[in-house]
Amino acid sequence: MTVALYVPGDRPDRFGKAVESGADVVILDLEDAVAHDRKAVAREAVDAFLRQRGPIGLQVRIGGLDDLEMLAAHEVELRVPKVRGAADLDAVVDRLDLDSRRLHAIVEDAVGVARLDEIAAHAAVASVALGESDLRSDLGATSPAMIEHLRILLVLAARGAGLPAPLMSVYPAIADLDGLEADCRAGAALGFGGRTAVHPKQIEVIRRAFAPSEDDVAWAEGVLEALAQGGGVTTLTDGQMVDEAMRARAERILARQNG
Repeated sequence: MTVALYVPGDRPDRFGKAVESGADVVILDLEDAVAHDRKAVAREAVDAFLRQRGPIGLQVRIGGLDDLEMLAAHEVELRVPKVRGAADLDAVVDRLDLDSRRLHAIVEDAVGVARLDEIAAHAAVASVALGESDLRSDLGATSPAMIEHLRILLVLAARGAGLPAPLMSVYPAIADLDGLEADCRAGAALGFGGRTAVHPKQIEVIRRAFAPSEDDVAWAEGVLEALAQGGGVTTLTDGQMVDEAMRARAERILARQNG
């Protein structure tokens, strides 16, 4: 399970606090969190912090290709917003001469959704994500069914490309921690591997929601023990049939418990 915390790029006073917040990844944001007239200030602040601390545990969400001149000096992973296809990713790769998977592609409109498989398969992509607020606006959709459908498409695209389970989009109602927890549990059930946050108080809620239940852990341990002892098809103490096809699910549950 991974929790990533966004922090505005023009608020260097929050960078250190974000790193100490307990998030697995801190995302220094040069896009939506920064007003247009503060972009230069944000670039300078992010550049200084990366030079001081290094890229470990940090990502930068770019606001556009203009940010890449500064970022070329840093081996930091980048979140690329509004990706609509491989060409958008190629533009970043060409500017930075990338030779590793350092891009996290964010899809935010119907064109990008239609090309999810193409985006996930790109050689520079380390993960894929949705920008759900932008998608709602682009599609004019208010039904939860639409967002669930898009989430399913994302999980399938990530899995098909051999990428890690994706992170859920931010939950914008910061004060609604019960709603956040319920939405995270729904995302975990769909196959997501964690979530991005916009406030430190969301972090522990996300961790709790994505942690497997005691029943899930007991099931996973029982499955692996039964497979180790029985070889082929066997049964648990409650009579449930177990076979090798269940191993991956059991291992993922225990990985969530430990991560």
